[in-house]
Amino acid sequence: MTTRYAGRTRFTAVRRSHVAAGATALPCGRSGVAILALRGDLDMASAPALGEHLLAALPPGPRLLILDLSEVSFCDAAGLTMLIGVQRRAAGLGITLHLSAPRPQVAKLLRITGLDRGLNNPPCPTGH
Repeated sequence: MTTRYAGRTRFTAVRRSHVAAGATALPCGRSGVAILALRGDLDMASAPALGEHLLAALPPGPRLLILDLSEVSFCDAAGLTMLIGVQRRAAGLGITLHLSAPRPQVAKLLRITGLDRGLNNPPCPTGH
């Protein structure tokens, strides 16, 4: 299965589920803000490659990275680990991470693990 990520990078991943995880860059009206919409399952089959591609896909100069989780249908420990890794790498680049619009089951997982507070920063001034 070939999956397309922002930045036109392609790779092949072995998937145990029928939904491919991916990321799409969304327009944001403010400079210094990058919005990436994640979709599919964030699981042990998709998370490692997706995490590597997320920050590589960033345009130069963003100070705020918003991950739109509204199309993420499932997240396991590997998905959470990937989100933590993205936050750490972003912070090292001076980028603030914000998680936006998780579905109820993903929001519950983030809340139970305390990552809703640990990964979320103040919302984007554009309302995302």
